[in-house]
Formats: sequence, C-alpha cells, structure tokens
Amino acid sequence: MTVIDNHDAIGSEGGIRLSEASARDFFELLKPRVMSLVVFTALAGMVLGPGHINPVIGFIAILCIAVGAGASGALNMWYDADIDAVMSRTAKRPIPAGKITPEEALSFGLILSAFSVGILGVVVNWLSAGLLAFTIFFYVVIYTMWLKRSTPQNIVIGGAAGAFPPMIGWACVTNGVSIESVVLFLITFLWTPAHFWALALFKMRDYGAVGVPMMPNVRGEATTKNQIMIYAVLTAVIGVVPTTLGFASTVYGAFAGCLGIGFIWYSLGVLRMPEGDEKMVPAKKLFAFSILYLFAIFSALMADHVIATLWFAGKVS
Repeated sequence: MTVIDNHDAIGSEGGIRLSEASARDFFELLKPRVMSLVVFTALAGMVLGPGHINPVIGFIAILCIAVGAGASGALNMWYDADIDAVMSRTAKRPIPAGKITPEEALSFGLILSAFSVGILGVVVNWLSAGLLAFTIFFYVVIYTMWLKRSTPQNIVIGGAAGAFPPMIGWACVTNGVSIESVVLFLITFLWTPAHFWALALFKMRDYGAVGVPMMPNVRGEATTKNQIMIYAVLTAVIGVVPTTLGFASTVYGAFAGCLGIGFIWYSLGVLRMPEGDEKMVPAKKLFAFSILYLFAIFSALMADHVIATLWFAGKVS
C-alpha cells in the first residue's frame, strides 16, 4: 500500500513521490496497547453483565468496541501529530515518522468510527452503539481537541473516555445501565489520574516542550504527588465496592483490598520522592504497578463471577 508522505511529497522536479506504508503502520495508528486494555475491560463488562449473549454476537461486539477504540486512537494521532513529533515518547508514531499522512489517518479514523458504531447497533443493540459513539466523541473532541491542551485536569475529566468500555460491554448483554456498570466505570475513572500523572512526572520535559498543561508542569511536583495519593486511596476504596454491593464475593473483596493497599504503597513512594529527582524511580514503579492493578482487578472480578456461576449451577443440578 502506498501513501503520500507530507514531509517529502514533492520531489526536486515538482512530482509527487510516494512512500510505502505497511499494514503494521496502520495497526500502530490504532494504539494497540490502549486497545488491548479497552477490549479487556469491555470483556469484563460482558462477562459480569446478568444474562446471556450469543458467543458469535459477543465476539462481534468485542470486535466493534476494539475497532472503535482504534478509531479514537487514529483520530487522536491525526490531531496531535504536531506535538507527537516533538515528544520523545511519541516521535516514532506513524504520522510524525512520515509513514502515514494526516489526511489518511483522519479518513481511516472516521471510517472505522462509523463502521464500529453502525455494526454494533445493528448486530447487538443501539444503547451499546450509542455509548461507543459517545466514547469516541468524548475522547477525540472533548479530551484531545479541548481538555488536553487547556487544563491540568485534562486526565481527570478525559479519563471518562477510557472508563466507558466495561459499561459498553455490560450494555451489550443487558441493553441497559445499572449501578454495577457504573461501579465498573468508576474503577477505571478513578484509577486513571494516578496512572497518567505517574507517567507525567517522569515525562515532564516532553509535556513542557509542547505546552501540554499536565499537572506536574502547571501545579508542580508536590501538588501532583498529593493528587496521586488522593486518587490512589479513592481507587483502593472503589475496588472493594463490588463486594459491598453484593455482586462480588468476600474473597474478591479481600484480593481487591490487597491490590488497593499495594496501589497506596507505591503512591506513598511517589509522595516521599525527593523534589527534582531526575531518576523518578518511584513514579516509574507506580506507573508499572497501576497497569498490573487494573488488569488484576478486572481479572479477579471475572474469575469471581465465573466461579460463583459454576458453583450455583452445580448446586441447582
């Protein structure tokens, strides 16, 4: 497949020079690591939702949610191409690397958005499709185009976009929204600030260079550390709420409590980190643990639900 390279499109004699773009380049445009998290939490919502969904329909639903998440990533990279080219963490992304043009990224993202929402609505239900459409809109327009470059609260408010997938998965099964799905939403929503601000602490120079008002750059390290601590405590609390509401067992609650203590422990390490520490080891450890935390908490919820279902089925039979 060939695409026009914006940086080198016009040759010395005024002709158009084409550059090669592989399928891998377009796949990278979808932010596959973020997509994997979206798919995983959406799957958790589907597993936990009361009721039954045909496995084929369920697979199509997960595929649509994944494509919708990828479309959001492509549109985010299209809009943020200017700052991605400056930041070391993102400079090798397909658009700043000259592998894909912004125009193609925009078209790619819009087509995938329409495809994912339309198919989800027709095959599954229109509530889940509407939630997916709102999630794409929120991430691209509210977060990427507005919040990201205008307020240090960008991650707090914008984090809602990443928190919707389990609610979408739940809606795929139930065609509704409930207090349980809201709790699943809140787990990711409250987890997001500590996760991203840990990253922002050891990437302050990158964000400062492009003028993105991340919390450490605008309010300073001390305020960021305090905010991380607050959200770590809130995350630990919401993690055990499924047990208090009765849709998870006490075994899950104990496991979630231990994970929450770990989250607070690593956040305390960040809180005690010396001002101006260039190595930022505690922040990097918190960032790594936060990823483990989210996968572990949703894995535990699914395992707990499956075990409870099998146990109940065995007693009934």
